[in-house]
Amino acid sequence: MSRAMKDSGVEWIGEIPEDWDVKRLKHVAKIQTGNTPTKTDEQYYSTNGIDWIKSDNLLGTKGISESKEKLSTEGEKTARIAAPYSTLVCCIGTVGKIGYTIKPVAYNQQINAVTFNSANVYWKYGMYHLSVQQEQQQYFQNGNVLKILNTDNQKKVSLPVPPLSEQQKIADFLDEKAVHIDSLVSQTKESIEAFKAYKQALITETVTKGLNPDVKMKDSGIEWIGEIPEHWDAWKLKQLFEIKKIIAGKLGYDILSITQNGLKIKDISSNEGQISADYSKYQIVDIGDFAMNHMDLLTGWVDCATFSGVTSPDYRVFKSRNLQTVYNDYYKYVFQMCYSNKIFYGLGQGVSNLGRWRLPTNNFLNFGIPHPHMNEQQQIAEFLDDKTAHIDALIADKEKMVKELQKYKKSLIYEYVTGKKEV
Repeated sequence: MSRAMKDSGVEWIGEIPEDWDVKRLKHVAKIQTGNTPTKTDEQYYSTNGIDWIKSDNLLGTKGISESKEKLSTEGEKTARIAAPYSTLVCCIGTVGKIGYTIKPVAYNQQINAVTFNSANVYWKYGMYHLSVQQEQQQYFQNGNVLKILNTDNQKKVSLPVPPLSEQQKIADFLDEKAVHIDSLVSQTKESIEAFKAYKQALITETVTKGLNPDVKMKDSGIEWIGEIPEHWDAWKLKQLFEIKKIIAGKLGYDILSITQNGLKIKDISSNEGQISADYSKYQIVDIGDFAMNHMDLLTGWVDCATFSGVTSPDYRVFKSRNLQTVYNDYYKYVFQMCYSNKIFYGLGQGVSNLGRWRLPTNNFLNFGIPHPHMNEQQQIAEFLDDKTAHIDALIADKEKMVKELQKYKKSLIYEYVTGKKEV
């Protein structure tokens, strides 16, 4: 770069062009925290009112997502309304996450609305600046448990201020670049979702239809399965598996958590709140046992243990009745597919919107499952191990690409809003 530079006096900004200034947000913007108005069902919601924005609606330099909730005119009376061309910044939790609006919107107390003074800062340039200073804004947050960026602290955030004409040029340039990068990210994410859908379809097809596409089929008699190979059986789960519940009675076991990434050993040393729990009342999980979170059929999971330990007595632990007729890895694919395809969910009871949609014992034990011959179970499991590992590797590469593109976009914005590069 040929133009003269100077020290900005702000560590994260570094050097800036000599004719640029550095100002705090309080000198160039109005900042106001949102609130949730007092509401009743009749007064609060409307089908055609003003959009109600939460932190989940913030999409970075893409703006905000369409809100499914709207405030009625009555609700607007006690709401905070962000002016058009404001940048919305998450101030609780994911501090620094942003979006922007080009129309008036109502927003809750998790968001600060930053409205730039047009005489000093072009709003789009200011938005790009805020999009890359999440770490600086987090520096000004407070709170031991819940991190909060209040308006007084956010006012202390510094930003470089070029001449307005240059701000406009930078923003226009970044608009073009951001759209291109966002398009690549969107395409890559769509590809990831396509691979995930293909993986799930492959598992579903293979565990219910087998590996031979030419085999003669028959009706399984079970709705979720449909047809199965003629030489397969369809049995109730209780014919192949049994529930076990053995309480540990003592401490010293590894504590097992059931996550959607499988069974994990919980690190209780880093969580003081967990240390006082009486794990002697937990139930034993042996190698080869299945453990499932049947209390939450929406976000729960099931896995086959490859190590022993104990897990919550509220979960369901079960095992095969006869390892000569049951290949655990095959049925692991079957049971996990029943979570992913929400087959177990259709048998649940409870209050689903509160995450209490559970699978009753009777429905579980009488659940119909396919039962191929033992050698076929093993062949299917080994086939799926190979295929899913390959798909997972492709997904991992694409997820890495998304992160690299996002990192490049952030770096590009930083270089131009701080004057390291010139349009």
